[in-house]
Amino acid sequence: MSEDLKRKLSSRKLWLAVGGFVASVLVLFGADAGETEKVTAMITALGSVVAYVLAEGYVDGKREE
Repeated sequence: MSEDLKRKLSSRKLWLAVGGFVASVLVLFGADAGETEKVTAMITALGSVVAYVLAEGYVDGKREE
């Protein structure tokens, strides 16, 4: 994978845009507010877990050096 692609995939702006796009598509296809909130909550929860796991892995890696 090229460095440029890695940089783009790690962009917070990209993921915010993807989240906005997904929410818009849900509304377009008639998802009610409850469904949209559930999807948003799942995206947020997953992002929080991933950030925590990566941060802990980084800290543990630094501790062993």
